[in-house]
Amino acid sequence: QVQVVESGGGLAQAGGSLRLSCAVSGSFFSLDDMGWYRQAAGKQRELVARISSGGRTDYADAVKGRFTISRDNAKNAVYLQMNSLKPEDTAVYYCNADIRPAATWGSAYWWGQGTQVTVSS
Repeated sequence: QVQVVESGGGLAQAGGSLRLSCAVSGSFFSLDDMGWYRQAAGKQRELVARISSGGRTDYADAVKGRFTISRDNAKNAVYLQMNSLKPEDTAVYYCNADIRPAATWGSAYWWGQGTQVTVSS
């Protein structure tokens, strides 16, 4: 059974840093794009950053220059280094992975359970 598990959230002061980790475990055929989304209270979930299996990255304008996404294909893991944090970065952060469970199956997006990031001013 495939699982997507995040870790690394918590509390930080404005200007500080946090690093999120996400690992995909279980049996599957292939793992393509991985990414991070966030959802602040009362707002819709939004893309933070994505990275392809080949390392191509895409960032939301709000985090460009402050956040860095990376992945370790050998570990089926993706990371989000968050620097220069702002109070408006406060949200639940979700890991997202494009997984094909078997060779004859189509791929689908799997979500982690989310990890809270709170930035105090």
